[in-house]
Amino acid sequence: MLSLIIPTYKEPEALDLTLQSAIDGQVNKNQIIVVVDGFYDINKHILKKYADSIDILNLENNVGMIKAMNLGTYNASYDLILHAQDDNVFSKNWDVNLENHYQPNYVLSVNQIEPTPSMFPQFIIKDLGRDVNTFDINKFWEFEQSIAKNEVKEDGSTFPFLISKKDYLKVGGFDETYPGPWVVDWEFFMKCNINGLKLMRTYQTNFYHFVSLGTRTPDKIRENQIIEKECHDYALYKWGDYIKHNLHNNLKYI
Repeated sequence: MLSLIIPTYKEPEALDLTLQSAIDGQVNKNQIIVVVDGFYDINKHILKKYADSIDILNLENNVGMIKAMNLGTYNASYDLILHAQDDNVFSKNWDVNLENHYQPNYVLSVNQIEPTPSMFPQFIIKDLGRDVNTFDINKFWEFEQSIAKNEVKEDGSTFPFLISKKDYLKVGGFDETYPGPWVVDWEFFMKCNINGLKLMRTYQTNFYHFVSLGTRTPDKIRENQIIEKECHDYALYKWGDYIKHNLHNNLKYI
């Protein structure tokens, strides 16, 4: 069994679908930790709905996704940890498929299905709904099973990902000193590579990803662009160069 870490902010409708799919799609009774990054009252009715199947880590204040992911990991009961997001939809048998493809020394990325073109060529582009209200989970499960391949390739380095808790701690987790959630994931995967971990991807399991449900307004987009630049500049300050992305195998490097 494994520990699933899901940080959540203030998208209760998306969280509802995420938890429904994670619980209904699993084979084993895994530990599911929902890290509530502030705004508990907004999410309270969803958390209550799934109370028998989840562990709730209520941070009370909004500390940001980076710290929420680290705190979720520290509270994990199992050594294998899956980091996912609250706008993911889980496939059928996701847990056993991932455990079957995981090997020691792996960081195993889950492939994703997204409704719009992505910078990651490995992702499947298929519009099954751009918000939870237009999404049909049964159609997704049917489509996902039709494209699933019993295949693992060395082109990981994207969310969601499965990792050993020991390996996560060994590389230092996510750096909480970044000014926002951008680039810090690139740094994390780069640190994994530096420490000799293999950045793999399974094509047996594909999660749906709605893509930034809460950040689509023009003002929010502009704000995020400013913070993202600050994150790149912070990486330059920390590492002496900008962290780069290899389009073919997703490796991160300086």
